[in-house]
Amino acid sequence: MARDLVLEELNQQQRNAIMHSQGPLLVLAGAGSGKTRVITHKFAYLVKKKKLKPSCIFTVTFTNKAANEMKGRISRFLESDMRNSWIGTFHSQCNKILRKEIKALGYSPDFSIYDEDDQCNLIRHILKELKIYEALYKGVSGRISILKSSLISPEEFLSRGDGFSFDEKLGRVYLKYQDELKRCNALDFDDMIMLTVKLFEENPKILQKYHHIFPYILVDEFQDTNHSQYKLLQLLSSSSHHNICAVGDDDQSIYKFRGADVSNILNFEKDFPDAKIIKLEQNYRSTQNILDVSGAVISKNLHRKGKTLWTEKGCGEKVFYCQLNSEEEEAKYIARNIKDLYLKGSYEYGNFAILYRVNLQGRAIEDALREEGIPYQVVSGISFYQRREIKDIISYMRLAINHDDNVSLRRIINRPSRGIGTSTLSKIEQEAKKNLLSLFAAIRLIMQSANIAAPLKEKLGGFVKIIEDISSASYKTASDMLKGIAEKSGYIENIEEERLQNIMELASSAEGVSVKEFADRAALASASDNLQQGKAVSLMTLHGAKGLEFPVVFIAGLEEGVLPYFKAIDDVLEMQEERRLFYVGMTRAKDILCLTGVKKRRLYSKIQEQEPSRFLADIPKDCCHWIEKVQQRAELPASEPVKVSKPKLQALYTIGSRVKHPSWGIGVVRDCSGNGNDAKITVNFPGIGLKRLAAKYANLDRL
Repeated sequence: MARDLVLEELNQQQRNAIMHSQGPLLVLAGAGSGKTRVITHKFAYLVKKKKLKPSCIFTVTFTNKAANEMKGRISRFLESDMRNSWIGTFHSQCNKILRKEIKALGYSPDFSIYDEDDQCNLIRHILKELKIYEALYKGVSGRISILKSSLISPEEFLSRGDGFSFDEKLGRVYLKYQDELKRCNALDFDDMIMLTVKLFEENPKILQKYHHIFPYILVDEFQDTNHSQYKLLQLLSSSSHHNICAVGDDDQSIYKFRGADVSNILNFEKDFPDAKIIKLEQNYRSTQNILDVSGAVISKNLHRKGKTLWTEKGCGEKVFYCQLNSEEEEAKYIARNIKDLYLKGSYEYGNFAILYRVNLQGRAIEDALREEGIPYQVVSGISFYQRREIKDIISYMRLAINHDDNVSLRRIINRPSRGIGTSTLSKIEQEAKKNLLSLFAAIRLIMQSANIAAPLKEKLGGFVKIIEDISSASYKTASDMLKGIAEKSGYIENIEEERLQNIMELASSAEGVSVKEFADRAALASASDNLQQGKAVSLMTLHGAKGLEFPVVFIAGLEEGVLPYFKAIDDVLEMQEERRLFYVGMTRAKDILCLTGVKKRRLYSKIQEQEPSRFLADIPKDCCHWIEKVQQRAELPASEPVKVSKPKLQALYTIGSRVKHPSWGIGVVRDCSGNGNDAKITVNFPGIGLKRLAAKYANLDRL
């Protein structure tokens, strides 16, 4: 009976994937092929049939939302509590390991976790201190993140340089950044993976301990792993059994800009020579026409694991492609079609998604939806936990837990205003540096000095007392602590009603949760955790649509330079990524897929002539309706697809080429626009930043 429950309502390939329990397994799960069902049923199979404890299956995915959904499904399936299971994101899993083992690396277990905002604030502080152009902080942060995900330490990176290039400056920032993190007893997201790998590599006994704890490894969204995550999985599965099941789809690998490496899934058989490969090709989401169109587009990519998706849903509507004159017409066309389908009673507004490559495309679409009175939500990358008041309150909590957390102290020392300005903070920084202390310890030291003015001593003393009172209080739950912080800090006395409501919501969400558990949850939260598909049309980027599905999907901007994005035009690997991104967008659609493009679009304050996307040429003409000049409601015969022209290349300079300026030195061309006397060129000069120049006056030498 138990066997029937675990394997019921599954196709043969899904059953094969679930029942394979010895040795490495790669499950190539095509879009909409029921991979979540496979993962949850496989977990249950290992528990029920192979008698593994739920706490012995190391299960990783990429979002908290996916992990929580997985836990819920498995819990209902097994009729047991999953709270002690190891089901979570890479970061949450590594956090659990490091909280127990990090002393072996010289850290304290009460370390703080720095999110992207904290990371950028610390890097800006370091750039300012090293007298390096502060506006570079985002680029520096991204480069450091890529280095860490590649397991390259600052010492190793510096050893590769020549001592003069911008990379030398980057290496010094990276080195100081790591020193500051260690001084603050803090880890950023990339450290959590990198340090866990280091822990296992330098401590074989600890690795052996976790081999014993986890006889089976289960990985979701395997195509999104970066080098450090893959190395972690290899270490954890390096016991004699190699019991790892990796589930993913190389055609949906779209996070190269975050460090994801599609070669991990492509090389799985090489790294695990005895691996079994199972393909899931039956699609349960989309119609056959949508699958045929998306399959034809993705098949043009080289070096992929071939899959042919099929469905029992039937052919369904043909895919629509419409070319319009302008982005305003495109937006109105999309809005009118949504309104028509809604008024016919076919779909609710929550059934629609509008996807685009870059956020700036959203403005015209929002205007058109408002004009039609259509409710919509813009799914952005801002998490609830990134709101200013929430970050402030949580920074109080982090500093109370970890007095060495300098980033949190800098954020809240004058929030609310205590009259502690930048000059005072500068003195504290100098004292901390001179005595190799944290900022909080430096404040205590300054207060003992006979030279400190009474008013300043009172201000600093008040701040120290607040933090120490919060630290010393005994809170049963995180909710109690958050309420205590709000009262003792004086933070809620003069804030707007909306921000106060957010703080109350934060405290409410922490009911019954321990302080440490809540602090970790807040640090590891992401924007996607709060996404709800409700009663409004969803607007989002193609990257943001990963993992979602909608009955009706519009993809706007099928033009060269937009989709595919202009930065990918001359790069084969980037172009393959753009094709995968388009494929992911198309396969979000269940019933209707509509593609749009325009002849002219305003990009970066200039109206440009647009060429249809090269991807349109790959679409089978018998699966698609081609429409032009929608205002005339004229439909082109299926045998006459829109001709796709090759993009016009800038003749004067090539994006990615190197040029030399008499004052700023050597730079890299990032963008070109205009022609003749109106030509403009954007160049990134290391140490200087981006410069937008008139080509005829720039005095640049091409190298």
